[in-house]
Amino acid sequence: MSRRVVVVGNGMVGARFIEAVRRRDPDAVRARVAVFGAERRAAYNRVLLSSVLAGGLSADQVRLHDPGWASEHRVELRTGVRVTEIDRAARRVLCDDGASEPYDELVLATGSRAWMPPTEGLVTKDGRPAEGVAAFRDLDDCARILELARPGGRVAVLGGGLLGLEAARGLVGRGVRVSVLHPVEHLMERQLDSGAGAVLAAALGRLGVDVRLGVLAKRWTPGEGLECDDGGRLAVDAVVVAAGVRPEDGLAAAAGIAVDGGVLVDDRMTSSDDRVHAIGDCARHPGTVSGLVQPGFEQAEVLADLLIGADPAARYRGSPLVTRLKARDIDLATAGDGLAEDPGDGSVEVLRLQDARRGRYAKLVLRGDRLVGAIMLGTPDAAASMIQLYDSGRPAPSDRLALLLGRALPPEGAAAPSPAHLPAASVICRCNTVTKSKLVTAFRAGAADLDGLVRATRASTGCGGCRDAVAGVHAWLTAAEGTAS
Repeated sequence: MSRRVVVVGNGMVGARFIEAVRRRDPDAVRARVAVFGAERRAAYNRVLLSSVLAGGLSADQVRLHDPGWASEHRVELRTGVRVTEIDRAARRVLCDDGASEPYDELVLATGSRAWMPPTEGLVTKDGRPAEGVAAFRDLDDCARILELARPGGRVAVLGGGLLGLEAARGLVGRGVRVSVLHPVEHLMERQLDSGAGAVLAAALGRLGVDVRLGVLAKRWTPGEGLECDDGGRLAVDAVVVAAGVRPEDGLAAAAGIAVDGGVLVDDRMTSSDDRVHAIGDCARHPGTVSGLVQPGFEQAEVLADLLIGADPAARYRGSPLVTRLKARDIDLATAGDGLAEDPGDGSVEVLRLQDARRGRYAKLVLRGDRLVGAIMLGTPDAAASMIQLYDSGRPAPSDRLALLLGRALPPEGAAAPSPAHLPAASVICRCNTVTKSKLVTAFRAGAADLDGLVRATRASTGCGGCRDAVAGVHAWLTAAEGTAS
């Protein structure tokens, strides 16, 4: 029997879920899918918003699907429609345009919203950003920021996490003078230790970003500037807020579904109502870190397996996480528990190299001979090797110095002497879990040019950091197949 699956949310994770469903059920025999997106735009890649802000990509270039994709794949897509209520007894969702849509299975992919700190003057009475203020969460935010931040102007960015630093670097590249205010004593404290944070702050300073640590914004007054809790005042023209996100779980909570900092889900991505599921930032699973797209993608695949019946045993057990800062002229990658330190009992081995003058910092954390955490700043070859080792779970080489410098393993993907030397199971694109073998299979199935290979596998369409590695595999395949013929 074909079941009606209603998806609330047309962001990256919602789009990935419907793609996963249609890969398993291309003719809509098992699932009729309807998707409701509050934004009027088609689904797009939020990970690349910093590239849009910096001017490297246009809004059209970050679109996930071509016009007509939904109808071609038997998906009922309604954009610009907000679901306002879940009627669990009738198994219906109610929409702000008056529609009432039945469901057999409901998938919440509502994501998260930007958090606005309690700084006086940041928001209006109805909760919207005040004059001269913009959040940094979607494409409309990018457009608003670019209207406010003119070349030669001054902007304050609130938040020294991934998004805040990406926004700051992008605006500096457009000729804007930027100050970053961060209430913690070092940047990106969720991913970096204090040593790495200090090296990163110095590197940003050399690129023209004014970094102010341990400082809170107290009051924003258009035309006057931003007052800070240290007694200073920044004469800025605008404020960009990138101070974190909060899960969009209000719809579920109003329907009586269990929430606690997100919709509580089990390993099947099922909520306290067994007909309602949640994936991505709006879901709270013990193995998930919020704000990253990779867990949502993996959750989408598991849920598609279960709802279509492709793999009834599929379960989501958490994601090994790698994060990258997508800021021009800064190469930063972290993996696993990079904040761990040696407790002194021999159970953890920590290797560290700090070269602040050259903007380099490397830290590896090993338990036994397994890499369980890393911070790599300004060391792209070592970062590539680290990610490969972390993904594979292989024992670390005994030459720890070579490991720290990135010389113990060939770098990930194209940096190897030849992709032929990489195992078939090597993960080339983490965001989309694309291995070397998947690229080979797609190439031999007809995706012979690089763009076709990307479309067939979605490799490099997440954060974009693996584009060179994918190109390297493509070049190797093209040469190898040409030789064979």
